[in-house]
Amino acid sequence: MKKVLLGCLGVTLLLSSCVSSKKYADLEAKHKSAQDLLNSATVKLNDCLEEKATASSRLQTLEDQNAFLKANNQELINNMGNLTTLTTKGAENLERSLESLQEKDLTIRKLNDAITRRDSVNLSLVQSLKGVLGNLDDEDIEISVEKGVVFVSISDKLLFSSGSYNVTRRAKEVLGKVAKVVNNKPDFEFMVEGHTDNVPYRSNGSLLDNWDLSVKRATAVVRILQKDFNVDPKRMTAAGRAEYVPVSTTEKSKNRRTRIVVLPKIDQFYSMIEEGMKDPAINK
Repeated sequence: MKKVLLGCLGVTLLLSSCVSSKKYADLEAKHKSAQDLLNSATVKLNDCLEEKATASSRLQTLEDQNAFLKANNQELINNMGNLTTLTTKGAENLERSLESLQEKDLTIRKLNDAITRRDSVNLSLVQSLKGVLGNLDDEDIEISVEKGVVFVSISDKLLFSSGSYNVTRRAKEVLGKVAKVVNNKPDFEFMVEGHTDNVPYRSNGSLLDNWDLSVKRATAVVRILQKDFNVDPKRMTAAGRAEYVPVSTTEKSKNRRTRIVVLPKIDQFYSMIEEGMKDPAINK
């Protein structure tokens, strides 16, 4: 009996040992499988963490880029606003410049028109003078226009005796013709200039030098024009230049002359400008 019990116990222990080994093997297999799963999960987790880190880095980069683009966009918007302002100011400045140029061009055209009118008046004056004095020799009388001023230069042999300021009879004939023209041109003033050569004048008691002689000759001509030919004295000026404005260094006789300088009145010239400004042809 005892043997039977021992046998049964042995069989039980043997069976029990067999069962435990099987469970262990199963558990060990499960453990290995779980370990493999854990290792796989750990690898995937690490991969995910790396991807997350990469994604986070990319996200930060994108956020930085987005912030930069926003700032740059705002700067562009501001610059566009500034550019618009500058463009507007530039357009205004350009418009003002064009207006200024147009005004200057208009002023120049008006001045040119006034000068043209003045030149036309001078031409008419020259033609009138040449018409009444055309029968005289060129050596005795010369009519010219310089810088918008008409000059009538008369040699002294037509007007005075040598060293004298007494007007000759023939001189009155010449001055009468000049007076006829200037009396028909009331808008002009004129100056009578006496000129001598550089030979020193020998004082005879009444005259001191060439200054005196040139002035006396100028005033003598002015008096003749006033008293004999009714030229308005307010329009005339008498001046002596002595020998200091010569026209020739070789022929002294050419320097002995009386010159009548015909001058348009300044206010008359401005009136020409004002008339030009009212001219529809200029204001187009």
